[in-house]
Amino acid sequence: MPVLNELGRQVPGLTAVLRTTVSSSFFQDRLTIPWSLQPVEQDVGCVQRGPLEIDVSATWEGYRQFHATWERRLSTETAAIAAAAPRIVLADPPYLAVSAGKQAGIPSVVLANLTWSEILSSLDESASKRQGLLDSIRKSYEEADMALRIAPGLPLSGIPKVFDIGPIAEPAESQREQLRACLGVNRAEAVVLVGFGGIPLKTLPWDRIEHMSGYQFLVDGVPPRTLSRIHSLSVLPFSFKTILASADLVMTKPGYGTIVEAVALGLPVVYVRRYNFADEVPLVEFLHHYGVGRELSRDDFFSGHWRPALEAVAHTAPAAKRPPLMSGAVEAAKSLLQYFH
Repeated sequence: MPVLNELGRQVPGLTAVLRTTVSSSFFQDRLTIPWSLQPVEQDVGCVQRGPLEIDVSATWEGYRQFHATWERRLSTETAAIAAAAPRIVLADPPYLAVSAGKQAGIPSVVLANLTWSEILSSLDESASKRQGLLDSIRKSYEEADMALRIAPGLPLSGIPKVFDIGPIAEPAESQREQLRACLGVNRAEAVVLVGFGGIPLKTLPWDRIEHMSGYQFLVDGVPPRTLSRIHSLSVLPFSFKTILASADLVMTKPGYGTIVEAVALGLPVVYVRRYNFADEVPLVEFLHHYGVGRELSRDDFFSGHWRPALEAVAHTAPAAKRPPLMSGAVEAAKSLLQYFH
């Protein structure tokens, strides 16, 4: 969305057709150019068993089923692209769109920090048994006209032309005092956002959290009972991006949006890793190079042993004197202008 917004400032009359199963509410108030939504499944991604565990067997089965109907999907997507007659197909990062763009004679550009072939290759030891599937995915990515690799990211291996661009972040303005007033939090307490990429945590050590003096916690989902230190995001009159910009600390998994925006905001991060999702490595390196981060083990996370990490990260100075320039959207838009002349 930051790339489309920036491109819209440079290309008069730019519109976007969004083909995704993401809800339209996600784009409202974020995408500033005219757009329409066509709900359609573009890829499998990874099937999650909660925010911290990938269901590996279900993920592989999802890809098997997706590719069992590949020709029909490709035909449908190609027809949709031909009907829209766009200047470009921008894929982040579904490979179906890349192949369909090729079939329709429309340049396809991958704009991403990862490809699904890279993620699947490192998912588990059984990846080597699914070489045919991985080869099919890589072949689709190879049909891209080019790729814009968002930092920090994986190599986007297999795509013939890859151009590096800077990080992409569009953090919201802080409303720290308004958030604190809404929560009734005193100045001595730190507000911790516990956010794991939009997937609610069904199980948390509620009693341990409730007794953690000096902190107030914001969680996705609804606590099992009324607790004085734990507040549901759903009842707050702020967007997630505004809450992220207004919190004192964030606890999360290493995911692109939260990590990069936290670095841009100078927000300390306590993170819990999955260890089988390949883009965690460049994100964690980026966080420790430019921001402030402390890892919390899964055992400590689920047992509620949070205080040492929270205290440590709050008293750590960033390694770099200043965060990197969040230049990716401008650089991407500049690269994409060639398709609009």
